[in-house]
Amino acid sequence: MMCLLIACACLGLFIWLFFRLYLPFGGKTPRAVKRQSAQFIGGKFVNQIATPMKMSLLALISKQLARHPARRPALPVATQRFRSIQSAKPQITWFGHSTFLLQLEGKTILLDPIFSRSPSPFQKLGPQRFSPLAATIAELPNIDMVLISHDHYDHLDYESIRQLAGKAAKFIVPLGLAAHLRRWGVADKQIVELDWWDEHNFEGFKFVCTPARHFSGRTLSDRFATLWCSWVIKGSKTSVFFSGDSGYGPHFKQIGKKYGPFDLTLLECGQYDPLWLNIHMMPEQTAQAHADLRGKRMIPMHWGAFVLAFHPWTDSVERVLAAGAKTGATILTPELGETVAFTSSQPSIKAWWK
Repeated sequence: MMCLLIACACLGLFIWLFFRLYLPFGGKTPRAVKRQSAQFIGGKFVNQIATPMKMSLLALISKQLARHPARRPALPVATQRFRSIQSAKPQITWFGHSTFLLQLEGKTILLDPIFSRSPSPFQKLGPQRFSPLAATIAELPNIDMVLISHDHYDHLDYESIRQLAGKAAKFIVPLGLAAHLRRWGVADKQIVELDWWDEHNFEGFKFVCTPARHFSGRTLSDRFATLWCSWVIKGSKTSVFFSGDSGYGPHFKQIGKKYGPFDLTLLECGQYDPLWLNIHMMPEQTAQAHADLRGKRMIPMHWGAFVLAFHPWTDSVERVLAAGAKTGATILTPELGETVAFTSSQPSIKAWWK
């Protein structure tokens, strides 16, 4: 009996130490930092409107066991090899999922960088990237600003942040994420941490931390422990909106009214399911969000790299194109690694996935 108790105690200590010391899990945000936010209520961060996340375990298991054809391409997706192009025109490069390199008015801005092969704390066990990367972080130009929308593994990547710590001048993150970055080697002077509707001015640019309808967490015990957000990026002549992850909600109209119109919206349209409808948009809602924001052009994101839901891998882009056609939206579909001048009169619109 004593041996069993000792074994259980040792196992418990090992698990506790593992969750405390395993670096990809990130850091712990002091409660005093969280209390600064009006979004921190009852010991956790909350959404603007009620966002139930209760899903039937039986329904989830049933979906996992069911056959879902075409969830990933039969062969790896061909990508263009990224080349750093200097241009006076605003331009953007998509690296799959929600990772973009935005080159705007002399600044280079990296959005939700994940350059690892899996959005997981355990690289060999998580969903594997089905599209080869068009570039490594080392091949990117120097970065003026990294923007992070929230701390889920498919948006905040440990290895990518470690590599960017010496390459990026600044990191702007929603409240609570600084603890992760500090633990991974980013200096305090490089980090700007914002609450919803906070604005940060940087060398002629305005970055605004705006609401999203989602949640956060890197382990089972830290859900809602950090804030999630979308981003408004305003230069002197050009404005861009980046949704991060978000269910549909009134915040899109609020943001559009206050900061729109936008020259470009980057909106999530993949990895959706009726089981988690409140925290991820269906493609038709993505088209509506673009209209709410008063966007001129849109690039649909959150697809093209990983299988995180049950729908066919091209379903999201085809459905958002169909929905956008009904409202006359201009939707750009660049290839992975392709750099496009998004204010051009002849934007990139092609069905490269077919």
